[in-house]
Amino acid sequence: MSKEYELIELPNGMRVIHKQVTHTKIANVGLMLDIGSRDELPDEQGLAHFLEHMVFKGTRKRNSFHIIDRLESLGGELNAYTTKEKICFYSSLLDIHLEKAVELLADITFNSTFPEKQIDKERKVILEEMSMYKDTPEDAIQDDFDELLFPNHQLGKNILGTEDAVGSFTRKNFKEFLRRNLNTEKIILSSVGNYPASKIKKLAEKYLKPIPHKNHTPERNWFDNYSPSSKEIRKPISQAHFAMGMPSLSIKDKNRIPFFFLVNLLGGPSMNARLNLSLREKHGLVYGVDANYAPYLETGSFAIFYATEQKNLKKSQRIVLKEIENLKNRPLGSLQLQKAKNQIKGQMALSEENKSAIMLMMAKSQLDLNKIPDLTSVFKTIDSITSKQIQELARMYLPVDQMSTLTYLPE
Repeated sequence: MSKEYELIELPNGMRVIHKQVTHTKIANVGLMLDIGSRDELPDEQGLAHFLEHMVFKGTRKRNSFHIIDRLESLGGELNAYTTKEKICFYSSLLDIHLEKAVELLADITFNSTFPEKQIDKERKVILEEMSMYKDTPEDAIQDDFDELLFPNHQLGKNILGTEDAVGSFTRKNFKEFLRRNLNTEKIILSSVGNYPASKIKKLAEKYLKPIPHKNHTPERNWFDNYSPSSKEIRKPISQAHFAMGMPSLSIKDKNRIPFFFLVNLLGGPSMNARLNLSLREKHGLVYGVDANYAPYLETGSFAIFYATEQKNLKKSQRIVLKEIENLKNRPLGSLQLQKAKNQIKGQMALSEENKSAIMLMMAKSQLDLNKIPDLTSVFKTIDSITSKQIQELARMYLPVDQMSTLTYLPE
């Protein structure tokens, strides 16, 4: 554990991790559970996300208005999200109200009652959310591409679920899902703010220590049966949307950081990323292009996404393939390599300014890796990357003949 962080373990197995920062009056605090959409049974698709919504709808001592108003009336924020492997409830507010946030997060996480009337109301909200995503092709193609990469597996299922499944869930389903998956040893209370660890420890002991120890550990189904495929879908859209990629490195792979560096060089958020320079700046074929890498427990996903006029689709695909091949065949010069290293280190340093993001990163790293890599050690790994290593990683993990493609075409 880095000196930057302090880790405390409660008798029920929950862990508290805290980073004290100066020059802020804001407390960022969250409860992260190592439960996600991949833990759903076949008839439960969308249940984890629905549960995330439902914890705000009533506990043993609060109704939905009291939950919403508890921190909002103090100028604070209360939020949540669901991923393939995590559910998180978190808050940002003035640190003088820290206790109110910890108490509320504990209440909604462990004392939710899932009122049936509220389930019916929230069902409509989620169906609207699903329609919104379907109407946004740049979002919908990412979910559909996951299904192409991880067929017949939980990692390929849409986190929002299906209309039939969302329409069938009852209070009993939420209770059973938590009973089957809740493990207090895989829950983190993460905190960032200008107060000592003793303060958050005291609050954790007050509100989390009484939670009974639970050690349910259902076995996750490992993904290992990928084969490349291509698919075209006609949609009522004006542009063609294109995705290509394949399963990739897991969260624990030793090459994870160098591969992240490679993907950032290829199509990261900066305007000077290679795909942006080629597709947008040189040829004017796209408004934006994104290459991303998402690591999971046993695998990961690498994907490139962009939209273009249908007549430019083939040309843009040739350019993407050319840029990937260049990474394999043309070694980076020493100046190019150093600039790329400086860039990604700068991006990471800037992200450290977002205290809420740090708080969430701490919790996820502790759950996935049982440690929190400090920025200095990550920078050392980046500094050790060689031009030859980038070529080898590109050849090993970006084989274009093994990549799947998904295309949305205008009707």
